[in-house]
Amino acid sequence: MTHVTMHETETTSVSDGLGIIRFLKGKSYLVTGATGFLAKVLIEKLLRASPEIGKIFLLIKSNDQESANKRLYDEIISSDLFKLLKQIHGSSYEEFMKSNVIGDIAQENLGFDSEIAANISDEIDVIISCGGRTTFDDRYDSALSVNALGPGRLLSLAKDCKKLKLFLHYSTAFVTGKKEGKVPETTLSIGGNINSDLNIEFELKLASEAVRMFHGSEENKKLKELGMERAQHYGWENTYTFTKAMGESVIHNQRGNLPVVIIRPSIIESSYKEPFPGWLQGIRMSAPLILAYGKDHIPHLLGDYESYWDIIPVDMVVNATIAAMAKHGCGNVPSLKLYNVTSTSHPNPLRLGELMDFSQQHLHDSPLRETSKDLDCIKFHSSIESFTSSVSNTIVKQESETKNGEGEAESHTPLSMKGKRKLKYFESLAKLYQPYLFFQAWFDDTNTRSLIQEMSMEERKMFGFDVRCIDWENYIFNVHLHGIKRVVFGGRSS
Repeated sequence: MTHVTMHETETTSVSDGLGIIRFLKGKSYLVTGATGFLAKVLIEKLLRASPEIGKIFLLIKSNDQESANKRLYDEIISSDLFKLLKQIHGSSYEEFMKSNVIGDIAQENLGFDSEIAANISDEIDVIISCGGRTTFDDRYDSALSVNALGPGRLLSLAKDCKKLKLFLHYSTAFVTGKKEGKVPETTLSIGGNINSDLNIEFELKLASEAVRMFHGSEENKKLKELGMERAQHYGWENTYTFTKAMGESVIHNQRGNLPVVIIRPSIIESSYKEPFPGWLQGIRMSAPLILAYGKDHIPHLLGDYESYWDIIPVDMVVNATIAAMAKHGCGNVPSLKLYNVTSTSHPNPLRLGELMDFSQQHLHDSPLRETSKDLDCIKFHSSIESFTSSVSNTIVKQESETKNGEGEAESHTPLSMKGKRKLKYFESLAKLYQPYLFFQAWFDDTNTRSLIQEMSMEERKMFGFDVRCIDWENYIFNVHLHGIKRVVFGGRSS
């Protein structure tokens, strides 16, 4: 656990709208998942927008204090995300992040001793549940512990907080499992809009039995398979969305009189504007598709050209979060409000085909690797069989050209071991992504649009998240692809 405290003599005054700046002043926060992509952008914006903020307690999972300090420095303090804050506060910047204590949402009581828990419960105004396991085919036991049970552990702490104003939880827009039609801004609960046959305790028992039965690499494989099997049995596409749905149900059933906000972002990608355009951490959802094409020269994609590819820049998710905190963190009303922070319900939804077209245009002018060949146009495939066969033929051709120079490879030429591994990777990626590559649902964001309407013009400038202002071609071509390149090339965009 790390706390950040900042003090300045001046702050912005907002006299209308949601009163965001007034709300942020002096408030203290507990943020889980502090080293993650979304949490770090949130932390940066809170510190930059409100210098008179109280404290930000950063939950950092670690085995000991020394390694916790190292993670804090390596993954947060030294991140280029915070370079604007460093420019503002100079050498004092790091002093804002010096004290830390270890915690883990997968442990009972978050791994806190009684003294730490008491200290936190005395100070926290807002709990932000940002930690989670996001691998689609994660181990079932791990995903259950963090995504399904983690929110309940945080709620237990929240109920002990003496001045808590709000409990805010990040879910995902894909949590309902719907693949077509309208996805409403309504909460999930077992026995309500989740099959009443689903029993979290039974699922935990299944996972525990698998842990006892299998060992080593076999244990990991079987637990990953179990998660996907159970998810698909109940109508979800993967372990991640299934266990996040359980987590929402836990919040719905256990929140009591706490004021709760659930933020459901779609595919979170690189920053639109803040703190600078194109900031990205790691290889995220769109990047593997783009890298397969631009780096590996695989001009094939399983999917529908017209499918919605619902992405949202990370800074817009953060701004929507802060606006929702200000709206619901003032009245101590024991309500549960949900916001879909998405892009498909507006006049300019991004399509999968457009994502790849814009990427092709960019990579033609600025390739990911030196080559004398132009990229081929991408062919979309409607079946995994057609996709796999075409990718296999492409890899055979590439291997033949590498070995023998230009020329047609014979159709019966076998793949090398490296080629087989490459084919297996692309086939596995396609199967894992398949529900999203044929996605025809759209997300209702009435609550989110209403939130924008309540903001003053000054707040909209400072905390904007209206996706209708995004020119997707410009964002993909000039912002997002540069962000991906910075990740791939270690800080350089080309």
